[in-house]
Amino acid sequence: MPSLFVNAVLASFTLVIIFVGKFLVRSISGRIYLHHVPGPISSSRLWGEEWNLYRNAPGSHYLTWHRKFGKVVKFNGAFGRQILSITDERAVAFIVGTEGIYNFPKPDGVRMWFQKTLGEGILYVEGKEAHEKQRRSLAPALSQQSVRNFTSIFYETSGKLAAQWTKMLDDSQSDEVEVEMTNWAGRFALDTVARATFSYDFDLLSGEPNALVEALDGLTNNEHKASSFYMRALFWNFPWILSVGKKGEMIRKTKVELGNIARKMWRDAQALDAQATDEKTLMALMLKADAASDQRLHEDEMVAQMRTILSAGYETVSATVAWVLYELAMNTEIQEKLRAEISLSPGDPSFDELNDQYPILNSVILETLRLHPAILENHHQAAESISVPLSQPIPGSSVSQLVIPKGTILFVPVNVLQMDPEIWGDDAHLFRPKRWQDPVAKRSSLFAFSEGPRSCIGKRFALAEIKALIVTLIRQFLVTCRYDIEPFQSFVIRPRIKGQAVSSLPLDIRRI
Repeated sequence: MPSLFVNAVLASFTLVIIFVGKFLVRSISGRIYLHHVPGPISSSRLWGEEWNLYRNAPGSHYLTWHRKFGKVVKFNGAFGRQILSITDERAVAFIVGTEGIYNFPKPDGVRMWFQKTLGEGILYVEGKEAHEKQRRSLAPALSQQSVRNFTSIFYETSGKLAAQWTKMLDDSQSDEVEVEMTNWAGRFALDTVARATFSYDFDLLSGEPNALVEALDGLTNNEHKASSFYMRALFWNFPWILSVGKKGEMIRKTKVELGNIARKMWRDAQALDAQATDEKTLMALMLKADAASDQRLHEDEMVAQMRTILSAGYETVSATVAWVLYELAMNTEIQEKLRAEISLSPGDPSFDELNDQYPILNSVILETLRLHPAILENHHQAAESISVPLSQPIPGSSVSQLVIPKGTILFVPVNVLQMDPEIWGDDAHLFRPKRWQDPVAKRSSLFAFSEGPRSCIGKRFALAEIKALIVTLIRQFLVTCRYDIEPFQSFVIRPRIKGQAVSSLPLDIRRI
């Protein structure tokens, strides 16, 4: 027994020595290669800039740093870990493009997060072969033709939400009623992605309590607690912290709830033999591929992929829907112009009409994504020491290359790219959809869905369902907001009443 204890102590000591050694090597190499990169002086020896990033408005520090220091900024995370924030156009294109993306995978902490919440699906896997394999399995169901076929489902779920709002107005016997948009947006997003991709109806738009919605909301609305700060600050260095404490318990609960739903969907679909139908849903395509393959799909693999689709379809879409309606509520003149444009069509616009014949609708969506990107930061980590090209040298240097040491974490702050006055003008901080209708305006494409081989595969799906919902709601209701709303960072950037702790967007609605 004593020898076992001694061996355990020695093993633990060895692991500590290895960790400390790697940390020192990474720190020393980072300071050598990155000594000339400018950035803020750390506000804390222990936490670096993590506390400032956590407690201030999402992305505000990136805007300040890049205005002051240029397009490549160095700052410290917890325990002095050096992090690079990069907005240099050439560097970003290299990092996310075909040439560099597999040399800059997600950081270990981010991958651990996806593994703990979703399993080893497309957001978790790294490496060209593994990623392309998973992407190929999803691409047919998220192609332009598939999304075109889903448009009727988008209108169906949008109609259910509109019906609930009509019922609330009827029951209130009033001309106006307040709705909590973050709740309805989440239910719409989950119902829509489940119906379109898996032919499964959660019936969330009935408004009844639901364990999955509660689990997702619980995880989202705990970001104001101290445990969330510690987890956010430390998981870059200690990914295992995602398993610790109440936050770790909530992460496990979310994974279980998503898994229970996904397993039920998978087994129900197998029992119904979707292979024999003409359905083009993701579930039907997955079943057909499984039946035709010599290597049958493992249920755990399918469940991880399905968790990923449900979560991605919920988080980003629900946040974007809320922000679109917020901006329309605060800009009633734009809302009226959009309503007039929508009213020109007597029925529900087709997929192609939504994309080609509604310039105001398209501009409102794009401008919302520009000002309110759901994902604030694109995270990467250098798999090896690598030289990255720059569009312009670091201030004080004449070299248009930056050597990034192995293990360095990189942030690409989406809000800085999309609010650069050099590209978007002096009014880049304002909601002005008309800028998208100016054919001669100097502007770059949005980075909200990322770019390159690992860009968002569900972009077409998300844009089409959001447009269908906005058409349905704005045609029937006038929306306004009388609260002071601020953004806060959960897994995505969500709205909340200023000073409150949880996600919230109360809107007043009236019939047209």
